Order: sequence, then C-alpha cells, then structure tokens
Amino acid sequence: MVRRNLNDLQYYVTVGREGSFTRAASLLGVTQSALSQAIGGLEARLKIRLLTRTTRSVSPTAAGERLLNAIGHRFDEIEAELDELTRIRDKPAGTVRITCGEHVLRTTLLPKLTPLLRDYPDINVEFDVNYGFRDIVADRFDAGVRLGDTIDKDMIAVPIGLQLRMAVAASPAYFATRPPPKTPRDLVNHNCINQRMQTAGGLYVWDFERRGRKQNVRVNGQLIFNTSPGMVDAAVAGLGIAFLPEEEFAPHIEEGHSVRVLDDWCAPFPGYYLYYPSRRQPSPAF
Repeated sequence: MVRRNLNDLQYYVTVGREGSFTRAASLLGVTQSALSQAIGGLEARLKIRLLTRTTRSVSPTAAGERLLNAIGHRFDEIEAELDELTRIRDKPAGTVRITCGEHVLRTTLLPKLTPLLRDYPDINVEFDVNYGFRDIVADRFDAGVRLGDTIDKDMIAVPIGLQLRMAVAASPAYFATRPPPKTPRDLVNHNCINQRMQTAGGLYVWDFERRGRKQNVRVNGQLIFNTSPGMVDAAVAGLGIAFLPEEEFAPHIEEGHSVRVLDDWCAPFPGYYLYYPSRRQPSPAF
C-alpha cells in the first residue's frame, strides 16, 4: 500500500475551504511557498489538477471538489475525536470559535467569559467580529451570537442577555440648530446617520413602536457607516442623529455629550442569543 502524506491532504482541504493560499497558510502556520509546493507535489503524485488558480482566487476543479467532499469531513472527525479525549481530563481543553458583532462582544461576551477563561486556562476562544450572517456550519464555527429574531429555526438558541432598546440620539450642538423630532416621521427632515447592512447591502430602516403602533422610517443624511462605533462618534461630534442600541450611547448621554429623543417610540425587543447547530455534538470546551 502506498502511504500518503496526510499533511499534504490537510493542506489541500484547508486551501479548498478557504479559497485562498494566504488565509490557508495563516491558519496552518506555514509559509505560502511551502503550502504551494505541498499542493503541487500532491497534484503531481495524483497526476491530476486539484485547484484552479488565478491572480485573485483559488477554487477546486471537479476532481478537487470530489476529493474535498470525500476527505474534508474525515479531518473534522479526527479533530472532534481529539477534542473528545479532553473529557477524561480534569479540565476541558480546546478552541471554541464564535462569530458575533462588536457591540455584544464588548458588552456581554468578554465580561461573561473572563472568569471562565481564568478557571480553564486550556480553553482558547477565537472571535470573528462580523456584521453579516455567517454560515456557522460551513465556516466551521462552534457558535454565533445574534439577535433572537434573526436566527435560523434549525439552531439551538440560548439567551445571553436582557431585552434591548434602541436609542435615537444626537449632540446638544446638533439640536441647537434644529428642533428635536417629536415623531418618527419628523426624522425625514433631519440629517440622519445611516447604517449599511453587510448581508443585504441596503440601508437599515429605522423601526419604531409605541402602544402597539409601528412605524418604519427610511432616513437620509450625509454619512453612512457599516459599523456602530463610527456612528456614535459622528453623532457625538454633531454630524447628525444616530439610531443604535441604547448601551452604545449610555456613557455619552450620562456625560451630557448626547441627547436622547423619541424615547417613548423605542420599545424593548428580544436581546442577544448564542446559537449553535442542533445536529452537531458540541466539543467539551464549548
């Protein structure tokens, strides 16, 4: 029986999944040249091309896709079995990968995980800060954190925080030049700071509710961001009105750098949930 180099096969699986020699080399802890040589050697031994390479992307050929589907999950099974061995240790070990937004990472996940990480020094946590919706199964995450009403029904979802409320806020300097809005519809006459949604690509529609009555408002303004810290900074600087979870504005409101309006139109809604696949056995570390 001809012995195969399992390292080369693992290298190939990583490149095939990542679609990039650069990302794969970083994950594997090897140089791009060493990785390229290993894949080239594997193709030479198999006498078939596994990857189509261009200057911008890497993708499996038909043969490469077949090999990836045939052996990729087996490397996953080996990793899972090695993780299972930690069950017989005094304390679990391993890496847990979580995709989440920046706000919930800062306000909820890190505060809650800090004492756990001190008690379990052999557990590592990798955070992927991403405002789009990642496929946690395909991208091999252990879990994700999102708002409760945005999670697929086939996931197990566990609440990790209280209900949230949105806040409409701007600086005192901004409202010194324009009257504060009295209803959500008044926002169309203001310079509002928009947010570009990474998944759909459109601008976030500001949604309000008071006594069961809902209003959705498409606002306009000079600034558009795809993350919240810049929106907060712009609002505090007097560049417009922003609409974000109230925790984002809390310190600025307390210090008088921001003024909150339309408070009675911002109803509580379900907060953040940690979710994970119902069909996959969680690792001991997770």
